[in-house]
Amino acid sequence: MHGSITYLGYGLAAIGPGIGIGLIFAAYINGVARQPEARGMLQTIAFTGMALTEALAILGLVFAFVFKNG
Repeated sequence: MHGSITYLGYGLAAIGPGIGIGLIFAAYINGVARQPEARGMLQTIAFTGMALTEALAILGLVFAFVFKNG
């Protein structure tokens, strides 16, 4: 068997941000459905939360490449 277990770890770690982004936008859609006038404020918060959640996934990918040979 050849390869690195870090890629498997990254694949499993990518599940968390995927679920997080789904929850963020589910809450955004729910909030806009309840109060359409708050769309602008909720959209800013949703995209900020998405960016932070996606940054965790990118950080995990970077660590997978950094520790690949370690």
